Parts: sequence; C-alpha cells; structure tokens
Amino acid sequence: MKPIKLKSIISAVALSGAMLSHSFAADVRVLNWKGYGTDAEWAVDAFEKSTGNKVVHDYFNSEQEMLTKLRTNPGAFDVVLINSAYTLAAKEEGLIAPIDVSSISHFGDIAPNMASNADLAPGGEVYGVPWTWGLTSFAINTGSFDTAPDSLEVFWNSDYKGKIGWRDDPLESVQMSALVTGQDINNISDMDAIKKRLTDLMPQIKTFWSSEGDWNQFMAAGDFAAATIWSGSAARSMSKGLPVQFVVPKEGAIGWLDGLSIPESSTNKEAAAAFINWMIDPEFYTRWAEEGAPASANAKAAAALPEDNFNRSVLGDPEVVARVQFMQPVSDEDRNRYLEMWQDLKATQ
Repeated sequence: MKPIKLKSIISAVALSGAMLSHSFAADVRVLNWKGYGTDAEWAVDAFEKSTGNKVVHDYFNSEQEMLTKLRTNPGAFDVVLINSAYTLAAKEEGLIAPIDVSSISHFGDIAPNMASNADLAPGGEVYGVPWTWGLTSFAINTGSFDTAPDSLEVFWNSDYKGKIGWRDDPLESVQMSALVTGQDINNISDMDAIKKRLTDLMPQIKTFWSSEGDWNQFMAAGDFAAATIWSGSAARSMSKGLPVQFVVPKEGAIGWLDGLSIPESSTNKEAAAAFINWMIDPEFYTRWAEEGAPASANAKAAAALPEDNFNRSVLGDPEVVARVQFMQPVSDEDRNRYLEMWQDLKATQ
C-alpha cells in the first residue's frame, strides 16, 4: 500500500481552518462501528502526528445503541457516525449540533446530490457531513454455489436451511422483506406479507450476526451459504481472501448514506471538524479503498479509484443503481412496531 503523505494532510487540515496547534491539542473521541474507517491505525496515526490531537474510539453494534450512548453520556463524544435515516431523530433530541461546513475544506468536493441530502441537513442546516454510501444486500459463500443466485428467494430455499446468516436488526429485516414482497421500503403497505415472510425465514437461519467480525468468522468457517451484509463489508471480506461474492438481486437492495456528526455536548468541536475533514479527504479514502471501503461521498475520491475497484465496477453500474431503494427516516412508532414483531419472531426460533 502506498505510504500516506503527512504533508498533504497538514495542508488540507490547515486550509480548513480547523487545525489546532499542538499546545492546544485535545482528545477527539469518536463513536462508530468497529473497523469502519475512522479507527484504521494508519489513519489515526497520520491525524495524530499532523495535529497533535489524540483519537479515542468507542463502538456500537446498532443504531439504537449509538443513540443510547449519546443520550446517556453527554460530553463523552466529539464525532459520531450516524446513518442518514437516523440524523433527524438525533437532531430533534438535541443530540447533535449544526456543523459550520466552511471549517471543512473538503466539503466542497462532496457529490452535489449527497451534499444537499435533506436527511443530513434537516431544516437546511448541515447536521451530518456525507461520508460514505453503499448497499445492504447479501453475499454468498462461493463454495456453496456453482452459480450465484440472483434473487432474495435464496434465503427461503430449503436447500440452504440452517446455512443462512441474518443481521439481528428489526428495521433491516422488515425492509429486506419489503424488497422480496415487491414493496417500497419507505412506504410499506402490507405488513402481514412481511410478517409471513419473516416467520417462514426463522427456521432457515443458522444464527443472527451483529458485527462484521462475527460475519467473517461464520463465513470463513463455512457456516453460512448466504448472509445479509453491507457492500463495504463484503468488499473488505473479499480483500482479505474470504470466499464470498456480493449480490445485488433482481428485487433490489437497500441504499444507505452515512454521515459524520458532532454531538451538541462536544467540548472539542474544532478538533472534531478537523477529524471529519481528514475522513473525507481523497487521500484518506483512496488508501482505505485498497482495504475495502464503502463508496465515498466525495466525488474527487471516487474518481481517483482504479476502474476495476469494487465501488466503481459494482456501485458505479447504472443498472445496479436503478434497483436501489434508499432509506429514509422512520418514525418511532414504526420502529417500535418492527421491534416488537421482531422480538416475537425471534422468540419462536
């Protein structure tokens, strides 16, 4: 892998107006999924050397856990990864602050359709800097198939009973079932059909997974023939040599956009802005992409990728994009309804 150029990092952060002198160095406390870019050792080292700020991480395994940590630990975090479908909820609870994007020099390089995403900028103020996007779909263990399936129906195929991996997440489960029943994931009209599909799915499942590390272990051991997964995670697994292939089925996939936000209670907002600027820097992203990253919201970073890169060859395919339904915010009422149904279904497994 090519070495990181600290000189360019320093220049980018200084131009943003967000670089702190070493005499005012502070901890930048980041809340994110484990292994999701911000905690890459080389990236943390580069930022710490260029700014004098120390990066400290804490992790979550679900969006609900992320929100709970923000609610119950005021002042504990400076940067938090929030999916765009949850940004409005975090904003309305007063958990995150509006961001002055003039302090983030690379913000101008973000693809216009993502920079103007209404879910990350409710009310016209930016509460989440677009960082990465990708798909929730599934991957197969290539040793279990002669030909990759092209349909979500593989999860209900009795040939793979006891060989299915499924993420333990009620919203994702409902939306995946909406796809297979031909519904709009953001405007579900037939919950009975979804409940029936999920009821029929339960006997098929080997185990529920909650982290990328768990998923990789199950797949490497051959426990999964097919399992739901995020596109970026699948790309990382393939880069590590796991026998997996990512599939975008004919029914479609769930599209998502992740943003980096600054908690309202952060006492280090200037250092937080500097860290966010480094995270959307094309130099950071092109190296991260070598290890298997989701697609970047930064248009310059995306354009710098090799033609055969997963995020250009798969996510850059117009036919794939046409089958994607992007997540929108979900009401607390619906979330609670999905959670109650999901818990009842799991209790019967």
